[in-house]
Amino acid sequence: MAKLKTKYICQQCGYESPKWWGICPECKAGGSMVEEVYAPKEEARAKKGSSHIMQSISLKEVKGSKETRFSTMIGEFNRVLGGGVVKGSLVLIGGDPGIGKSTLLLQLARNISKEKKVLYVSGEESKDQIKLRAKRLFDEEMDVLVMAETSMEIIENEILSVMPDLVIIDSIQTMATAEITSLPGSVSQVRECTGRLMKIAKNNSISCFLVGHVTKEGAIAGPRVLEHLVDTVLYFEGERYNTYRMIRAVKNRFGSTNELGVFEMTDKGLEEVDNPSKTLLSESSAGAPGTAIVCTMEGTRPMLVEIQALVAPTTFAVPRRTATGLDYNRLNMLLAVLERRAGLRIQSHDVYVNLTGGIKIYEPSLDLGIVCAVASSFSNREVKANIAFFGEVGLTGEIRSVGFGEKRVNEAKKLGFTEIIMPSSMAKDLKDIKDIKITGVKNIREALTAGFGG
Repeated sequence: MAKLKTKYICQQCGYESPKWWGICPECKAGGSMVEEVYAPKEEARAKKGSSHIMQSISLKEVKGSKETRFSTMIGEFNRVLGGGVVKGSLVLIGGDPGIGKSTLLLQLARNISKEKKVLYVSGEESKDQIKLRAKRLFDEEMDVLVMAETSMEIIENEILSVMPDLVIIDSIQTMATAEITSLPGSVSQVRECTGRLMKIAKNNSISCFLVGHVTKEGAIAGPRVLEHLVDTVLYFEGERYNTYRMIRAVKNRFGSTNELGVFEMTDKGLEEVDNPSKTLLSESSAGAPGTAIVCTMEGTRPMLVEIQALVAPTTFAVPRRTATGLDYNRLNMLLAVLERRAGLRIQSHDVYVNLTGGIKIYEPSLDLGIVCAVASSFSNREVKANIAFFGEVGLTGEIRSVGFGEKRVNEAKKLGFTEIIMPSSMAKDLKDIKDIKITGVKNIREALTAGFGG
């Protein structure tokens, strides 16, 4: 029997050490080092002295097959994945508890099971609970194989026995292998279980979806190696008490990482939002001081969102600055630019800025809309009706160009806007677009003049 050894592993970054540390030397997390006992594998020792057999070949000799995908029958999900699920791919989905990860994957299993074989493995629910949730969400019966199990060995045997087209693991932190003595959810267990699933997926062309828990900071729990092992990492976002949910890719070997899928949570599960702009502006308070409509881009999709700002005299020595749905540091920079370049004395005022709809966007094109909304609230003047903005604001107050100008303008025109204010460097290239007035501005003074009508 192999001699047992002890090592200490950081549960935040996966750093390994033969001795315990109060603070991880790698990520500086406190109290994250956990003792784990392991035995060196005999196979590794046997391979150490084996003769080398050349297995590498020239890339020109590799017969590359065409990328094979199958549809999830959920348009927004297909968009984020890059056109559908790639056979043999490993996809990790992370999100806050209760955000709708299991609901989305159950809908995914229901759709794909109409044409392909699906195995749904849950380590958090019993088979009866899965059945009850399916009956609540869907009217018809589901032809999906279900399994309530946490043992990796049993799950491996079942996958290789039934050979499904798609496997769903909910969640990877509940799975454990008997070869490792540490508890489920530890760095070693998560890494080993994910590695085994990856080998099964690649060797048998079985697509696999993993649900990953997230930490209080919003990152996927467990070692970063988990995100390196998989092909695609998706984050499911949204406020728990808001009906809208967003799914975006932060890693995708088979598509873009800039796409965004929008869903609405209902009593029958998640429903796609085909036109987010119309939905987000359906309750717009346009015309009130402190509001501005901005044309933003999420991947290849143009979206119009409403920015609300409230500027009020402060009762504190240090005024408050609050940003919801956008970058807090960016807001502070824009307030400094407004004060320095436009002469707005807001150093003695509290400033609250909100991106409506519960979404989060950090694109620079929001800058011009934020500036105009704050200036509107500060001066108590309304922004002109049916007008939209986009453009990046520099530290000298200049308005800088952003990408996809034509798509932004056409989206605004489609939703009935009559004027759009944008960087002057882009306006000259878009002057041929009809039925909408295009106003180019060079700095924030010009933008405020055009936005307020003089």
